[in-house]
Amino acid sequence: MRYLDAAARLESRAAARAPREWPEPPSALMPTRLDAVEVRPRTLSAGPPDAVASAVLVLVAPDREPAGGAEAEVILIERVDRGGHHSGEISFPGGRTEDDEDAPMTALREAREEVGLDANAAGVRVVGLLEPFWIPVSNFMVHPVLAIAAVPPVLRPSPDEVASIVPAPLDGFLPGARIELVEREVRGTRLRFGGYPVAGHLVWGATARVLGQLGEGLAPAHGSVAS
Repeated sequence: MRYLDAAARLESRAAARAPREWPEPPSALMPTRLDAVEVRPRTLSAGPPDAVASAVLVLVAPDREPAGGAEAEVILIERVDRGGHHSGEISFPGGRTEDDEDAPMTALREAREEVGLDANAAGVRVVGLLEPFWIPVSNFMVHPVLAIAAVPPVLRPSPDEVASIVPAPLDGFLPGARIELVEREVRGTRLRFGGYPVAGHLVWGATARVLGQLGEGLAPAHGSVAS
């Protein structure tokens, strides 16, 4: 998808004041247990009262100067593998919210710390929020903050937190994009789930579902809201 088209649709959603009204992501991305009859819920949007507030930045940017017919991409990161809950995973820049912050402030601060994002230089503008979700293993209540960059951002990974920056073409998450189904043991539970192949990585879990929701919302079928 061309960057100018994607930006215009996102701007239109912001102007309509309906940034949360996004369709469901592809059902193939939801994990199911293979070692029990129980089926996991379709969404994990409700967390416990003690969940830790956090935010991630879903940044849509041009892969080159927009005037040259740039394609839209989403900025992902590969986290340093420290053996923790989310070590080594492909995710969005983000982290826990400080006491005096809202979700957009947290997402932009974390992106600055993790990938050196200069929001002013890149012309970053927050255009809304996607559906929040709870991550049980870390007890994080995550608020995805959707933003667009006017020009390609100059990024550098923080070596303590980010192994690499992974720009992902937005086309890879539109309806009909390739989803790989895999079976894997995750923290002692055998699961089957779908993920998006991106630059030699498999993007799965909550990150994949956010990307799938973004792609579904930008599809032509939803043009009455997004165009």
